[in-house]
Amino acid sequence: MMIACIGWGSLVWCPQSLHVRSCWFSDGPLLSVEFARESKDKRITLVIAPNTPPLRCLWALMSLTDLDAAKTDLAAREGIDEEKIAKCIGVVTAQSNPQNGAEAEVKRWLSVAGVEAAIWTSLRPKIRNEYRKPTIDEVLAHLRGELTHEQRVNAEEYIRKTPRQIDTDYRRRIELEFGWLPIS
Repeated sequence: MMIACIGWGSLVWCPQSLHVRSCWFSDGPLLSVEFARESKDKRITLVIAPNTPPLRCLWALMSLTDLDAAKTDLAAREGIDEEKIAKCIGVVTAQSNPQNGAEAEVKRWLSVAGVEAAIWTSLRPKIRNEYRKPTIDEVLAHLRGELTHEQRVNAEEYIRKTPRQIDTDYRRRIELEFGWLPIS
């Protein structure tokens, strides 16, 4: 089975142990991603978020051809426990019955891309301990807040290394506020 991994953030520039066999292509599905999740290490990372304009994501072919193995591989790269794979790794096949707009868009895109399945990291928006999409002012306050030097460096690196095509509303405000312009 040909399986695509959809990405928009650190998977693209730092796949680590993820078994991708191709470069990252820029013609992925249109998904509503935004800098809307406070990660464990205090970075603000990209996730699919409600009430967010869709943008073109990236994708790469997995070298794995078994869907369960590919999901486990992505979960391992993302530090997701095995028991949370079903909840935190999105998956769509040509035979899937989409449960939400993101899944419907990925299923539509599968036929265009010529692959049989797609997987992606499906974490929810979160700020502090609240599972919701933060406002841009909350994101800016978090990034201005009490981060250690290392946390601030990691937060800046994540935002600056995000592929340029992931041009979100929050990214533009972060760039204006902090001068964290894209780097390759």
